[in-house]
Amino acid sequence: MYEPIRTKSVHSTMAGNTSDFPHRSREEELDIQLAGHLAALLAVTDELRGTAPSADLDAAAERLSQQVTRLRAGHAPVRAAANAAGDGQRRAALHERAHTLAGRALVVAASRADTAAAILAAERMDAHAAASAQRPELSAAG
Repeated sequence: MYEPIRTKSVHSTMAGNTSDFPHRSREEELDIQLAGHLAALLAVTDELRGTAPSADLDAAAERLSQQVTRLRAGHAPVRAAANAAGDGQRRAALHERAHTLAGRALVVAASRADTAAAILAAERMDAHAAASAQRPELSAAG
């Protein structure tokens, strides 16, 4: 009733020769993803440092930079130049964005079992949540 298939399946021929392109392990993929989230958090932190300089943000930026460098096998992240001071609404948006990025980094760091990055991400989440709660204009924006 049915004819047998006479040609090889497209799927089997593509899956059969997997040495044509590089493969990364799950850990390598998580390293790349975590480094990306931390680098984005570093960029927002640098932007916040430009709008409202503080020793806490300076220390956080340095720690973030060290973690990204570690995850990228010694390649330091690109740093943002300090901008002029911004208004409260802009700072509120930056704190919200930083909180979101830190949360994403925390999820990836936890799945990767990277304690140092997880602790740093959790600390940054707490710091940005506290900064949003301290200022009335920050909590009104959220």
